[in-house]
Amino acid sequence: MIMAFPFQPKHTDWKTRYRAAILETNRSVIPQRVSEAEEAVLARGREIFLCGNRDLEEQEALEDALYALRAFKTACQHTEAA
Repeated sequence: MIMAFPFQPKHTDWKTRYRAAILETNRSVIPQRVSEAEEAVLARGREIFLCGNRDLEEQEALEDALYALRAFKTACQHTEAA
């Protein structure tokens, strides 16, 4: 008999990384924080997809976070150029 083990998510820190990026005040650190947050959000999205989890609320939150991070990154790039 094969015993099934409950799935243990590995990428649950995406919210922490997202908040760290959005709330960062040191302009020189923002690109790194945003990059780390984007990676964490994408990793969690892949994890949800691969395990078949249909948590629509978290999926929507991931999409919103990724959109916000990309908008934040674009805004920071525009303010640097100005």
